[in-house]
Amino acid sequence: MDVPGVFPEPLPPQVFTTGAQLLDLTDKKLVIVLRDGRKLIGTLRSYDQYANLVLQDTIERLYSKNLYADVPRGCYIVRGENVLLLGEIDLDKEDDTPLKQATVDEIYDAQRAENAYKKQREKKKAKKLHSLGFEAENELIL
Repeated sequence: MDVPGVFPEPLPPQVFTTGAQLLDLTDKKLVIVLRDGRKLIGTLRSYDQYANLVLQDTIERLYSKNLYADVPRGCYIVRGENVLLLGEIDLDKEDDTPLKQATVDEIYDAQRAENAYKKQREKKKAKKLHSLGFEAENELIL
């Protein structure tokens, strides 16, 4: 309820800047999901007003079903507009993962198999829709 003559306290100016919310995350281990689907894990060392990030000791984590592999990337600069999701890693629970570590080649092979299966499934779906009189958006069956 608004009371005449009584004004709420103004918000501090850093609330309105994109980068200010990263202040508490500096020097902490973060997981970052990029718009292209890549997942990066690294220590936030610096950022700017556009939320461009500098990560140290960065790894790119690859996933496939219940497997994962880490690809070392070193010092990594991420353009702020490419960040989809960002979160702090709980160091106490970091090693409690139900996933099994694999080699990068095993992950790539599993991802290729998954993609081939999805493509085959989409092709079957497009054929079925075509037989019912619908046209496929992307001509998979022709």
